[in-house]
Amino acid sequence: MMNDEISPEQPAVEVDYLSVKDAAEYIGVAPQTLRRWDEAGKLRPIRHLANGYRYYRRADLEPFKLQYRQAQQAVNKPDQIFTTLSSDIEGNDQLREPQREAHQAVRKHFAVETDHAIVQIPVGCGKTGVIATLPFGIANGRVLVITPNLMIRKGVAEALDVANPKNFWRRTGALRDFSSGPYRTVLDGLDANLHDCNEADFVVTNIHQLASSADRWLPQFPPDYFDMIMVDEGHHNVAASWTKVFSRFPKAKVISLTATPFRGDGVRPVGKVIYRYPFTRAMVKGYIKQIHSRNVAPAELSFTYRDDTRVHTLDEVMALREEAWFRKGVALSIECNTHIVEASIKYLLDVRAKTGFNHQLIAVACSVDHARQIRSLYAERGVTAREIYSELDDDKKESIIADLKRGKLDCVVQVQMLGEGFDHPPLSVAAIFRPYRSLSPYIQFVGRVMRVIHEDKPGHDDNHAYLVSHVGLNNDAHWDDFKELDFDDQRLIREWVEGELEETGDGTGAGRPRRFDQGMLVNNEIIGEFISQSFLDPDDDRVLKELLDRDIGGGLRVRDLVDKEALRATLKQKQMDAADGAPLAMPVQPQDRRKQARKRLAERSNSVAARVLQDLKLTMIGREVGRAVKEVAGRDNRAAAIELVHKYVNDHLGINKKQRASISLEQAEKALAALDALGDEVVAAINKGRGQ
Repeated sequence: MMNDEISPEQPAVEVDYLSVKDAAEYIGVAPQTLRRWDEAGKLRPIRHLANGYRYYRRADLEPFKLQYRQAQQAVNKPDQIFTTLSSDIEGNDQLREPQREAHQAVRKHFAVETDHAIVQIPVGCGKTGVIATLPFGIANGRVLVITPNLMIRKGVAEALDVANPKNFWRRTGALRDFSSGPYRTVLDGLDANLHDCNEADFVVTNIHQLASSADRWLPQFPPDYFDMIMVDEGHHNVAASWTKVFSRFPKAKVISLTATPFRGDGVRPVGKVIYRYPFTRAMVKGYIKQIHSRNVAPAELSFTYRDDTRVHTLDEVMALREEAWFRKGVALSIECNTHIVEASIKYLLDVRAKTGFNHQLIAVACSVDHARQIRSLYAERGVTAREIYSELDDDKKESIIADLKRGKLDCVVQVQMLGEGFDHPPLSVAAIFRPYRSLSPYIQFVGRVMRVIHEDKPGHDDNHAYLVSHVGLNNDAHWDDFKELDFDDQRLIREWVEGELEETGDGTGAGRPRRFDQGMLVNNEIIGEFISQSFLDPDDDRVLKELLDRDIGGGLRVRDLVDKEALRATLKQKQMDAADGAPLAMPVQPQDRRKQARKRLAERSNSVAARVLQDLKLTMIGREVGRAVKEVAGRDNRAAAIELVHKYVNDHLGINKKQRASISLEQAEKALAALDALGDEVVAAINKGRGQ
């Protein structure tokens, strides 16, 4: 008999062996956790020869029971630093206003209630500082901080590092005595263990590390191990992984921090908003940049869609943009994209010219193909741009981000990347090339250009950001809702939450490659004006109230020096002085345009080849294409499809393979326009060879 088997002569009820249920109770975890540990090779079961049931040796369970017992003992360690250490928070002028006020709101909430709380604070207003200070005077034990990704986890861990001379508490004077902590542990894979957590006051983790299917961490913590849980980017807290965490620690005080307490999928975040810091006030205080919206508006737009081939006026465009087919057509149109590109370059050059600071531009696209098209339009106009998306190799993504942060790039075009936690203040122009159907992802993207370059200096020329888009994408409706977010009641928030699902298309960059030859096709566009708006609207009395209430030092506020109507007139005049002239087309060198067209032709040919295989329901590594078409025999499907697409392109242009490098701009653009149709011809040829 092998050592991992129990013979029928050995009763399973012997004290040395425990069933799955009994073993789980003995350690203090769920039976399903034991099964996961078995699969991971962490704990080896014993099989009964007669019935095949699994049992565990008591001796094998002892190390796990000991760890759990130590964790239980650590729950009641005598030194609860958050209640004993002297701190200066709510009256500390070195802390930002939302950091002081959020602490007061959370303290009052948990003094009388146990419901999960939501704290809404704009990007760039010091959310990490809120995390660092909230537990003091409120938490009665260890605190768990959950972040949505590794980038945010790193930033939070650095701020909570008591050994770092620049930690948040030391910089702001929130704490003076560090002789006994607070200490923090980071759950970062195999380098962390339960002993680290037992010695810590803060445990910082990302959600995937904490609540992964492997269940390495959660079962080790007793239900009362954490007295407080803080969730960064808390609008994610409805996901199953977060729910799993909340269920594990049912008595913990839960605070979710977010800039947007609603989601694009219509699901409500867990908890109620107990504190909200307005975006308007954050701009007035100089915590975030002042945001300005600029929408390219056509005087005339002609397109082909079904039987419609007319030239449309701006008023007609404003009506048509309510239709999804129209928004998609504008998003993918070379003409409309060109005008967004040129407008965004204009504002980039404008903000750079004011102080000489190297401001940068971030753009958002519908798909990888679309991002490449946009990148080429920027490159033609002398703007150094790169596209970044999730499927890109990690080393390439890191290289692009490093170039952006070193100032080597003027522009980065992203597809579902550089989102939450990406902190790069030089981004001051946001170019929006896709429609957003819901508010939350729109604000998340706008947040990328909100962080100030000069802190607490609201009037500085570098602390302004521009959102540039096209009226046909209908994103200005979100701009209006964004402004109302500051002032409006919970009714409108419910309407946003319960609205339509997000219009993503293939925005993740994954899935089916997008066609550019279907739906609405723009033939020509003549730009008439920019539709300009500023977040600090002088016609809105609520905005003026925030401005008048601004503290200017010496016990004075703005209202002590100027009345409302004088302030309104001054602000209007300032915005009129900054008014835009008529949009002007940017010159493009024919050589640069030809080079980018050739590059796009090569990139899109590969994308069309991927779409060919999807249409045929073939894998990339198979050999079916080579068997169907003899001239590409011996190659895997991916290589064969790419070669066939390139062959059909060459045939369409009437050239051979060697002449491809010397094609003209006209030939490259002709091939690009025909690519999707040529892909259909490749599909037909392969089907014919397969006898279909």
